[in-house]
This record gives sequence, C-alpha cells and structure tokens, in this order.
Amino acid sequence: MTEAIRYEKGQDQIVVLTIDMPGQSANTMNAVYREAMAACVARLQAERESIAGVIVTSAKKTFFAGGDLNELIKVGKADAQTFYDWVLTLKGQLRALETLGKPVVAAINGAALGGGWEICLACHHRVALDDPSLQVGLPEVTLGLLPGGGGVVRMVRLLGLEKALPYLLEGKKVRPQQALQAGLVDQLASDRQDLLAKARAWIVANPAVTQRWDVAGYQIPGGTPSHPKVAQMLAIAPSILRSKTQGCFPAPEKILCAAVEGAQVDFDTAQLIEARYFTELTTGQVAKNMIGTFWFQLNEIKAGGSRPEGFTPYVTRKVGVLGAGMMGAGIAYVSAVAGIEVVLKDVTLAAAEKGKAHSAALLDKKVARGQLSIEQRDATLARIRATEQDADLAGCDLIIEAVFEDRELKARVSAAAQQVVGAQAVIASNTSTLPISGLARAVPDQGKFIGLHFFSPVEKMPLVEIIRGEQTSDETLARGFDFVLQIKKTPIVVNDSRGFFTSRVFGTFTHEGIAMLGEGVAAPMIETEARKAGMPIGPLAISDEVSLNLMSHIRQQTARDLQAEGKPLPEHPAFAVIDLLLDEYKRPGKAAGGGFYEYPVGAQKHLWPQLKTRFEKADGQISPQDVRDRLLFVQAIETVRCVEEGVLRSTADANIGSIFGIGFAAWTGGALQFINQYGLKDFVARAQYLAEQYGERFAPPALLLEKAAKGQLF
Repeated sequence: MTEAIRYEKGQDQIVVLTIDMPGQSANTMNAVYREAMAACVARLQAERESIAGVIVTSAKKTFFAGGDLNELIKVGKADAQTFYDWVLTLKGQLRALETLGKPVVAAINGAALGGGWEICLACHHRVALDDPSLQVGLPEVTLGLLPGGGGVVRMVRLLGLEKALPYLLEGKKVRPQQALQAGLVDQLASDRQDLLAKARAWIVANPAVTQRWDVAGYQIPGGTPSHPKVAQMLAIAPSILRSKTQGCFPAPEKILCAAVEGAQVDFDTAQLIEARYFTELTTGQVAKNMIGTFWFQLNEIKAGGSRPEGFTPYVTRKVGVLGAGMMGAGIAYVSAVAGIEVVLKDVTLAAAEKGKAHSAALLDKKVARGQLSIEQRDATLARIRATEQDADLAGCDLIIEAVFEDRELKARVSAAAQQVVGAQAVIASNTSTLPISGLARAVPDQGKFIGLHFFSPVEKMPLVEIIRGEQTSDETLARGFDFVLQIKKTPIVVNDSRGFFTSRVFGTFTHEGIAMLGEGVAAPMIETEARKAGMPIGPLAISDEVSLNLMSHIRQQTARDLQAEGKPLPEHPAFAVIDLLLDEYKRPGKAAGGGFYEYPVGAQKHLWPQLKTRFEKADGQISPQDVRDRLLFVQAIETVRCVEEGVLRSTADANIGSIFGIGFAAWTGGALQFINQYGLKDFVARAQYLAEQYGERFAPPALLLEKAAKGQLF
C-alpha cells in the first residue's frame, strides 16, 4: 500500500487509514493524496465483507491541512474542465467512503481545516483530541475560494443554512469544546490512545450506520430555502453580504449561491453545483491574488524572508514604553499579552496609570467573553508597571518611544531612557513619518536605533513596519524582527525615508479623496466608490479619524525639513481644502466633534451637509470608474516609487504592508499585485490617461515603464 495513506487492519477487523504524506509537514489534497485515497477506497470496497469499520486519522501533528495551494494557484481558465473533473473524482472518493455501508470514524488528532474538515464531514462520527491548539473549520473564503470537497453541501445538511453560513462565509474556526457544543464533533478524547479507543468503541456499538442525509425523509435542520423562516433570512442575506464585499470578493457570493441552490436539490446534484462554483473561483483572478499574497508571501515574511541572517533568535524579556497615550497603551498591552514585562512611562503617574487601565479594559472584555480566566487576566496586568520615573526603566532590553510626532520631544525622552538602560538595549521609535536616521542622533550608538511603526488600534492591527535607519545594525534589525513575531504581529522591513512606506502611500489615498472634493466631485460618491474599489473606509472618513490637524502638522514639519535641505515642498491640490476646513470652518476631525463628517451624540455619523454647498460642482462630476481608479492607482504608483527609491525591499513586504497597514483593497492581493493582475502595459496606459486628466502624480515611474517594456512582473 502506498506510504501516503497507511492501511492497517487489526484483529478486530477495523481498518485504520493513517494519512502521512511523504516529504510534507502537513497533509494536503494533492495528486499523491488523490492516488492514495483512490487505492484505499478500492481496497475497502473489495474487502468490505471482512471489515467491521474504518478509522481515518493522521500521523502528522495536524490532522489534514486542505487543498494544495501550490496546485490551485496554477489552475487557469484553460484548465477548467480538467480541474472540474478531478474535483468530482475527489468528491467521489469521499462519497464512496461514506456510502461503504460500514461505520467510518474520523479520529481528529490535530487541526482539521479546509479539505481536512471535509474528510471529517464525510465520516459518520467524529472524535477530536481535547487540545486547545486544535481547530476545525473551513477558511477557504479567506483565500478567495469555497470548500470544494463537499464542505458546503455537508455543512448545510448537518447544521442547516442559518447555522452553517458563518462557517462558510466567514471561515469561522472553532476549538474542540466549541465544536462539540455546535454539533460539529461528537466526542472529545484526552490523548491519542483515548482517541482511537473511543473510535473503535463507537464502531463496535454501531455496526450498521448510514449518513443522516442518506436516510429517506431526512430534513435539513431549520428547513429548505422555501421554508418561510429561511426565506425571510435569505431575502436580506444577499444585500447584507454585498454591503460587506462591495462586489469585490466573489467567494462569499458564490458560497451563498452554492449553499442555497444545493439545499433545494438532492445530494449528488448539490455536489455538482458546488464543484462548478469552486471551479469558477479557482480559475478566477481574485483567488490567485489572495492565495499569492495571504498564503505564499505572508508565509515568506513570517519565515524571516526580510530578517538578516546569522543571528540567533532573540527573546525580548522587558520592554520600556515611553508615552502612555493610545499607541503606547496598545504597545504595552500586546507586549504583556505575549508574556513580556513592561514598564509604561509617562510624565505623570496618573497618565501612566490611565495607559495601564486601557489594558485592564481589554482584558476584562476577554474575561467576560470566556476567553480568559481571572487569574490569567491578573497575571497579564501584573506584567505592566506604570511609572513617571526614568529610573524604573532599568533592565529593559528594548525601549519603544511612542510620544507625539515632535522631533525635539522624541529626542529628549529617547536620550533619557538610553542613559538608564545602557549600551546593550535597542532603542526604537514608533514614529509614523519622521526619518529614523535623524531621530537616531539622540543616542550614542546609532546602530542600536530602529523604527517600529505600529498601527492604531495596536491590539487589532496585525502589522508592524520596521524601519532601518542609515546606521541601524543587522543585529538590531534582527532583534526588532524577532520582537514583532514575539508579540504575534506581522513584520515588514523598509529602509528609512520621509513617511517610510505605509504613511507615504496612505497619505496619497487620503489626499486624493480630499483633492477630488476640492475639484467639485460629490463627497458621497468619493466615499462610496472608495468602498466599491475595496478600501475598508472612505478617504474623507479616515482623514477625520487621523485628524486634519495632524495632517497639517506633518506637512509643516516636512516643509521645514525640506527647506533645511534646500528643497521646496511639492504642492498638492488637497492642501487648500485641508487649510479651508481647519482655518475657516474650524473642523479638524472626529476628535474635535466634526470634520468632513458630523458626529451627533448617540446617532450615526454622516457627511457634513455643507460639503455639498461649499464644494460640489455640477461640472465637477467624473465617472465612478475614474474615482475608483484614482484612489487605487495613486497608491500603487507611490508603492512603485518606494521600490524604485529602495525604501521597499521585497514584493511580499509591499503587498502585505499595503493591505495590513493601509487597508489597500484586499481582493487585489496588494499594491504591487494590483499592477501585476491589471497587466503592466494596460496599467501604464491607464496611468498616463489619469496623469493627463488629473495631474502629474499619476505619471508612471521609470521602474514601471522599464518593467512594462520588458514584460516583467513585480
């Protein structure tokens, strides 16, 4: 028997199929698996009379990972028929297993996600190891796909439409206890021995068993789509879904179609419907964009693609955070949660305590949700020491300065902290715009200085932008990288420049939206088309969040810095609009009670009605496509400039950084992948059109022209 799946029949006539793909750390549904499963199914059918039952388990740490993404990313439109046929073969194997006429049990020894969970669903009974690291679920939607191995069909028949949809549409994953409560698994086991013992016992107790959906007269829980209650839910489901996806993500919409259509027909027809939608998504461009970035490039980053080699991994034990405002408080929280001791310092003890209270509030929420015990909460909170004394920073191996964007202030607090912690500690700044090489002059050893740019709110945002100054040493960079992974964030590494990568590109997005307003484009259209392009929030709304005061402050700081270098600040049409809102209308943003939006107490925010009368022009309207393209192209072009100037060091950092840090349209796979999937020549032509119509900032950079001419991708 092939070594990919071991076939062992015991004296009790129970066959144990142990999946153990050769040369892989996890089991995946590739060609080797398909051949091995075909052979196992054929042998089970041939030996059926002498078999008491079947147990499916895995020899790996996890149970089964799912589809082979190396295969899936290569499936093009031309391969659609071949792909569809092999999907049906794969489904046929699982169908043969569940209709064998003998009890089949999944002994789930580790995570069973995607295709792995689909194998479990095809078994009559599921026993899982009661281990908190074990998860089950169908996360295909997060990569632009749907569960194509019967996952949609069986989940709907197992749970009913309403309960199955969150697992299918959101890719919701659950731990063993939750899976048991939800009816996804039937039993939990304490260890591997117990797992197999429970599986065997169930087979002995249930010699003749049929899948519930194969029993005549089986009703889907909650009813089919024609049932009044289900019909009522389905009447609003597509519009709720569309408001979330804005039509940018085909996967959730196709999943809803496959689930609803499949619930109205017999099992085998439902399988065909699922396979057709799966083929459509797999051969489509959005899945390619998302698999490439969210799987391959993200894994490349986490594996240390941007980390200097030759340094043993460094574990940060004690971190000093200077400034207990929103950013400092958030950094203290994620560090404490990761098990690191934290000293949170501010000018007064009251301010530092207020920063610590932010962590207490977040931890209390977790306790209320049952995600944390009171003891765990207290232990985490005890790791944060609030203080107003520099002396308390003694023993910190990392200092993160998170005070206001003012160069003199940052220099002062960094220098004072450095004197306490000494030569071995790394000093980092959480600046979003000020060049690191300049800030590094505040400390004696500039090689030990680095930028760690967090995003707000720190506890939710997954990215940290690591900025390497001119003098930053490789060892310091490696230590910064290790710290970011230690606090369970995604690190991207950029070289020093004004605004680095994320703030620079983010600024082009907000400024483009504001510039359009100044041209007379209707504000609701700017905000709506931004979301339709795939941005999570419109440029005017996010400018209010950031505050126009801060934008103006950064512009003045930049102008002073450039003046010192003998250069003028490049003009931008958004500046006049920002100045008007600040100076004449006194509307600096959300924190001050109003900016582009009104923020009525206890009601939903809405656009300031005066924008219509003061800015909108009848002849200022442009096509919705131009609005969307201006917002995406201006960011993509600035990203190319960052590559050209050597600020960005890798395509993976550019794509992941643009999505995780700025919220660039996720369906594109990131700012550089947006250009790749658009086609470089077509992108250049469209950029040239936008430059003619709307300004030089859309002119394609030399690097882009060069790559387009050579037919290269980013």
